Amino acid sequence: MQNKFRKLFYRYANGWTVILLLLALLIGLPIYTLLFKLFDGNSSGEVWSHLVDTVLANYIVNSVGLVIVVSILTLLIGVSSAWVVSVCDIPFRRHFEWVLILPLAIPSYIAAYTYAGIFDYTGPIQTFLRDNGWIGVQYIDIMNFWGIAVVMSLVLFPYVYVVARSSFINQSATLLEASRILGSSSTKTFFKIALPITRPAIIGGLSLVLMEVLNDYGAVKYFGINTFTTGIFRAWFSLGDPGAAINLSGILMLFIFMLISVERWQRGKNVLDEGGHTGRHLKRYQLKGWKKVAAWLICFIPLFLGFIAPVFQLILWSAQTIHKIINPDFMMLMLNSFGLALMAAFLCVAISLVILYAVRINPSPFFKLLSKLVSLGYSIPGAVIAIGIMIPMLGFDKILIEFWSNTFDTKIGLIFSGTLFALTFAYVVRFLTVAINPIDAAFKKHSNSMDEAAHSLGAGSIKTLWKVNLPLIKSALVSGGILVFVDILKELPLTLILRPFNFHTLATKAYELASDEMVAESATPSLIIILIGVVPIILLNRLMKTPSKDGSIIDKKP
Repeated sequence: MQNKFRKLFYRYANGWTVILLLLALLIGLPIYTLLFKLFDGNSSGEVWSHLVDTVLANYIVNSVGLVIVVSILTLLIGVSSAWVVSVCDIPFRRHFEWVLILPLAIPSYIAAYTYAGIFDYTGPIQTFLRDNGWIGVQYIDIMNFWGIAVVMSLVLFPYVYVVARSSFINQSATLLEASRILGSSSTKTFFKIALPITRPAIIGGLSLVLMEVLNDYGAVKYFGINTFTTGIFRAWFSLGDPGAAINLSGILMLFIFMLISVERWQRGKNVLDEGGHTGRHLKRYQLKGWKKVAAWLICFIPLFLGFIAPVFQLILWSAQTIHKIINPDFMMLMLNSFGLALMAAFLCVAISLVILYAVRINPSPFFKLLSKLVSLGYSIPGAVIAIGIMIPMLGFDKILIEFWSNTFDTKIGLIFSGTLFALTFAYVVRFLTVAINPIDAAFKKHSNSMDEAAHSLGAGSIKTLWKVNLPLIKSALVSGGILVFVDILKELPLTLILRPFNFHTLATKAYELASDEMVAESATPSLIIILIGVVPIILLNRLMKTPSKDGSIIDKKP
């Protein structure tokens, strides 16, 4: 036993192992902090008892209700539109294939502000109705639970659409053709064959939707819906009770881990064979009459409501107010936003590269598990990560302030908490997995034989990484950096909690203007966020090309 342990120690005792362990400890700090605080017995108090007695049930009902309603709507929109563009011949089908991903570029809080303005009493909808004689129409109220559920679904359904379309495209043409030969209609083929095979992938996309719903703060806050995220903000800022915020964060983390567990269980339980390779082409359904119109509307309506309408309204508002917004302060705001996002994106890519290369050198189950643990940040809502970082940062600052005061008899301010250091660290924890995924996929495409050849020629691990691996995965590094950059520009709850005093990003500025009933003025920063958010969608579209250019589905399974 001792000899076996000694062999393992000498095999894995290297600098990369030490770096991987340190990064795992550092990046997991927010989770460790929250778990420790939850069980230290000091997180319960009068404020928490008050929240339990008054609003906790409301937080649970609203959060679970949003999860259920948004799940149903995104499944209906995403799966139906994916099926139509995958197997039906409709006008502008090849355009619908990628433009249906565009709503993903609009953060839910921006969509919420925009639709609230569109349906406002002085907005275009009600103004048009009154001007055309609809005197009885006084107010169309969407500022409620159902309104926010619909708005969220309109911008989050592409998560389901992307995975469903990819799965439909790559399904066996043999199975679908056999169903057609046996006389099954397209509807029966969909429910009996295509949907069951696609279900694990759809559940995976749906889990991303639900995490976005539970992470949201700006949209639910603006619509006045109390959820766990708004409760965390209220407990921390309004009530000044970190213990209550920690307890709410713990319950929210439990919800998230339950979702992850269900998704993993569902994916593992439904390993289905999609059929073998035949080389056959499955011609698309040639729809006619009202069926063709209905199929076209299934694709156009979500695109119009989820992207065209809100962006068009934002453009109109921006044209009216841009002269008030564009000034030296706004240019500095953009510089701050882009600079912070670039720095955090660079750190995410660099840390991801180190972690994955360390696992590549030490391919043991333990190190692979560590790499999975450091990727949990994206599954955890931003407000929870912010609380988990703020608490230890405040503790470090308190120790440093006392030490400096006792040693040098002078006072210093906060060094870690409330600074760009804490905010950047939080971004790395939250979005590290966004960079890890494309880099990990790129590493897996190249065998270890090239690394072994470099080592046999006398190259060390660092030189091998620099000379062999980096040139092969540079496109994945750029893609990962772009994805992280865009996600950071859109992030709101984490930034609101950890940003330095009077420091704004495009997201927080849009949120502040909309909260101050200056929705039109928030259009310009919102449009910049959306425009930049379109970039990864274009990249995603290049990765999701239809297998056949002649309009048929080709079975590509080996």
